[in-house]
Amino acid sequence: MIEEMRLRDLGVIADATLPIGRGFTAITGETGAGKTMVVTGLGLLLGQRADSGAVRKGAAQAAVEGVWLVPEDGPVAARVREAGGDVEPVGGGSAELYLGRTVSSEGRGRATVGGRTAPAGVLADLADELVVVHGQSDQLRLKSSSAQREALDRFGGETITVARAAYRAAWDTWRTLDAELTTLTTDRDARAREAEQLRAAIAEIEAAAPLPGEEEELARRAERLANAEELRIAAVTAHAALSNEDGAPDVITLLAEARRALERIAASDDALAAIGEQVADLGYRATDASVALSGYLADLDESGPHELAAVDERRAVLAGLTRTHGSVDAAIALLETGSARLVELDDDGDRLQRLETQRDAAAGELDAAAERLTAARRDAAARLGAAVTEELHALALPDARLTVDVAPATPAGHGRDEVSILLAPHPGADPRPVSRGASGGELSRVMLAIEVVIAGVDPVPTFVFDEVDAGIGGAAAIEVGRRLARLAESSQVIAVTHLAQVAAFAGNHLTVVKGHDGAVTASSVRRLDGAEREAEMARLLSGLSDSDAALTHARELLETGRTGD
Repeated sequence: MIEEMRLRDLGVIADATLPIGRGFTAITGETGAGKTMVVTGLGLLLGQRADSGAVRKGAAQAAVEGVWLVPEDGPVAARVREAGGDVEPVGGGSAELYLGRTVSSEGRGRATVGGRTAPAGVLADLADELVVVHGQSDQLRLKSSSAQREALDRFGGETITVARAAYRAAWDTWRTLDAELTTLTTDRDARAREAEQLRAAIAEIEAAAPLPGEEEELARRAERLANAEELRIAAVTAHAALSNEDGAPDVITLLAEARRALERIAASDDALAAIGEQVADLGYRATDASVALSGYLADLDESGPHELAAVDERRAVLAGLTRTHGSVDAAIALLETGSARLVELDDDGDRLQRLETQRDAAAGELDAAAERLTAARRDAAARLGAAVTEELHALALPDARLTVDVAPATPAGHGRDEVSILLAPHPGADPRPVSRGASGGELSRVMLAIEVVIAGVDPVPTFVFDEVDAGIGGAAAIEVGRRLARLAESSQVIAVTHLAQVAAFAGNHLTVVKGHDGAVTASSVRRLDGAEREAEMARLLSGLSDSDAALTHARELLETGRTGD
């Protein structure tokens, strides 16, 4: 629940602190005093979109701060800690949560959650766990079929929650299979062409049998074969210099002579012996090089124009693969992955049959889940209609009868039901949808009656009603006040109202007081009690805070509110 809220430079409110606490708090004030700014400020704390137009004229920024009492280890505290903030334990398993929001006149804003700066989205995440806000726009929302379905599902509790989850799982399974089957059927011709093209490509690649790095190796071989004569001349010249078979001096012979000359005297000088070893090693190396050149020349002799033609032909085959697939490596990759894809495409006929079987089975499960959800909703609809009708009788609609109709509708993710709330305001009148048959005052009471009934099975920590009493007065307003007080027995209730009959039932009465300071209007908030509250009630009743008749009526209303009679 909200313990306290402070507003600074928001709309016409300069600086105001609202002590709220448990039970039923009524907020009243003159027209234009800024009552709605209380709801606006609360909306900012709940992550609603910030509007720089809400900043008080002449101020740099507006600020809203709130203190909530929340379970120390509940989902709210967990989300706050996840965002980097924390709550302050106060004992008894409860903790205080501090929320804040600022909006500058340029439109920039900042949110704080549990003492830490956080995105405004975190406030929105917390909103569902903290407060339900109802204004006149929410009364209009009640006219939509989706809002009526949501209200019924909330009332249905765990039974509908479980049935709806089962239906949603079945719906997702069926949708996935149906979409896959539709795609497969629609793309059958394209998939057949893809299979034909893939089969031809794989056959071409398999026939070519390319190897990784083969292009580079063939390029080197082609370069060698194209320069075979120059390579031969160089190798013959080098071989003759190393080992000349015609008897002319050569490197190997000269090195052998040098080695023998050194060996004869090497025993006399270690340094000369070391040089002799180097010369001997050169001789061995020269011999090895000569042998290698002989082998190279033999291999070169075996290569000829026929091998160059074979290399060029192979390179042409690989070039064709490159033109088709972008590169030889891409062709090799396609050979590795294409076979699996081809198996998948060739399996289309069997796959279609399997998918049809799976989809039919999923459709059967979906039908069964939809029937269970519809049955749960119809059972809840009968109970909700009876309970809300009883509430409407207590809200000065003694002859009204509310029914909740659950009719077949186009299948969707939420089920196959269209939920309609129907109201027969008078005996003999046919039930009509509240979207067409309810007046503003009747719609206000229907909404309140639904919340009172649902709160009995699905409690909400805090309700905020912004002029829920619009369009009603007299005895009906008294009953609205009585029902808000009843709702406050299980939840915190905050109501912005212009009716004394409603405010009389509040345990905490706050008024927004408007002052005038030159060209700037400033408002503050005061808690009323005793004579001040009687005067405010008299003003609400007659527009005059000091009228004896109005004061007498005000005291009677306050006594009614205290006793509940």
